[in-house]
Amino acid sequence: MTDRLSQLIQAVEEADSSKLLLEAVQNLADAQLEGAIPILIEALSYNNPGAAVASVDGLIKLGDPAVPALLELLDMHNYTARSWAIRALAGIGDPRGLITLLGVATADFAMSVRRAAVKGLGMMKWHWFPDELREMAQEEALDALLFVAQQDEEWVVRYAAVVGLESLAITIANRHPTWRSEIQVQFNLMGCNDEVLAIRARAWLAQQNLQQSFQQIYPNNLDIVKKGAAVKEKESPLTSDDWQNILNHLYEIKREERLSSVGEGDPRRFQDLASAIGQKSSKDNPRN
Repeated sequence: MTDRLSQLIQAVEEADSSKLLLEAVQNLADAQLEGAIPILIEALSYNNPGAAVASVDGLIKLGDPAVPALLELLDMHNYTARSWAIRALAGIGDPRGLITLLGVATADFAMSVRRAAVKGLGMMKWHWFPDELREMAQEEALDALLFVAQQDEEWVVRYAAVVGLESLAITIANRHPTWRSEIQVQFNLMGCNDEVLAIRARAWLAQQNLQQSFQQIYPNNLDIVKKGAAVKEKESPLTSDDWQNILNHLYEIKREERLSSVGEGDPRRFQDLASAIGQKSSKDNPRN
């Protein structure tokens, strides 16, 4: 452990006021040191929303190295910490958070947590997915996002669904033109019929952004090139076991769809799944 990291952690541990704790956690998050992940995770449980926000921002910046520790928080015993962890997972976009985000986006009772999960589904790192898994995962994300756009009672969550659908549409534009058209139809409906002016405006903006993005598709490339230049992305850190775990959960969702009368995209089909994931995490990763 470096001297700098030790000093930053010590400042967090010795903070004796909310203000000092916030400052200490902010400094620790700004340092972007992987060794700080356990303390940033712990800060999600503090009774200090400012420190939690700083921790989430720091964990998002650290990215995929923080994902295993975040997944350990999904035990559903400390809802506050779990909700902050979901926000961080959504911001990172790591595929290991996909199943959790699917469940939370459509079934969590907290508006702010649903909103974060919805945005996370749209910004998932789809380029990391193996080809044979990507289509199944994107189909589930599309179903969830369309359900939220059509059914969620909170306008901020529907607004986030527009943002998520726009991101997803750009990603799948050339691979799945039927899905792209389905998203565009949804935008047309929301742009004309949603009772909230901000959503109608955002839906029309999404339409415009999609039209501009579609003009930047390389004829021989399946990906959209944003801002006219290809962005080099690092390779996926996920193992074969990680992908198998994601695949197993997706198969379970499909199996439940076949056996249940609940329609696709309905949040009820995710509630038991989200609960089961939380219980499994609790058993596999007991916390003191």
